[in-house]
Amino acid sequence: MTRVAAVDCGTNSIRLLVADANPATGELTDLDRRMTIVRLGQGVDRTGRLAPEALERTFAACREYAQVIKEYGAERLRFVATSASRDAENRDEFVRGVVDILGVEPEVISGDQEAEFSFTGATKELTGRDDLAKPFLVVDIGGGSTEFVVGGDHVRAARSVDVGCVRMTERHLVRDGVVSDPPTEEQIAAIRADIEAALDLAEETVPLREAHTLVGLAGSVTTVSAIAQDLPEYDSARIHHSRLSHDRVREITTSLLHATHAERAAIPSMHPGRVDVIGAGALVLLSIMERIGAEEVVVSEHDILDGIAWSVA
Repeated sequence: MTRVAAVDCGTNSIRLLVADANPATGELTDLDRRMTIVRLGQGVDRTGRLAPEALERTFAACREYAQVIKEYGAERLRFVATSASRDAENRDEFVRGVVDILGVEPEVISGDQEAEFSFTGATKELTGRDDLAKPFLVVDIGGGSTEFVVGGDHVRAARSVDVGCVRMTERHLVRDGVVSDPPTEEQIAAIRADIEAALDLAEETVPLREAHTLVGLAGSVTTVSAIAQDLPEYDSARIHHSRLSHDRVREITTSLLHATHAERAAIPSMHPGRVDVIGAGALVLLSIMERIGAEEVVVSEHDILDGIAWSVA
């Protein structure tokens, strides 16, 4: 057993996993798994820079995580940063802050590396199941980007494209600093057009339609699953490996896009940090399902964070 810690710092959230890894059996036993909405990517699409308040929210979460890592005595730590810090002009400021707090330099990985980690984390425990046919298409819908990976036992092709729930919300739904409540049909159509263009890009290198099983990752997908199950609160155990039909995803997406902020916030399983961006995230998922003709999506709580943990184990 090796006790490892993994941090995944994305555009919308930062997450920590401390786990005992057994490479011989392929088991990863969670000791602590937590998520904080920090919105690191706030305004990056518009300004090209990480906002001071977004950096401070992220550093506050890092200080909390440093204490947890110390308490569990993790032997190894890897910190991976994704879309927002990849795009920012002032990412050196971000790097210095993380090093000061956690003692390791964040790896600002490429979209392709991000996709590899996501695939490993999502499929490691699915590969032996008879009811799920290979190849898998793993889609990781983040705040700033979405990763597409096709593979069976190993990755065949991967691509990252710049559509995510935060980026689409900020680009199309924010006027004078306020999110449309609810969005207009024209705004929804503009998001859809960006997603379709991104799917065209993804299909240039990833054979999306050859996959037999669609696996969906990250907060937009897991939240849609929680809503579909009408959960009284967010429940990872109920969400992990749940299956959502195309029709149910379409119903929920339509409902979210036409709901007000107050109506979305009243959903029991909705994290407060996702209230304004969940509509765009759900639309990304729905558009992918329609593009490849998927009848269902398998939802996984295991994703890039688990892939990072395996990479250090």
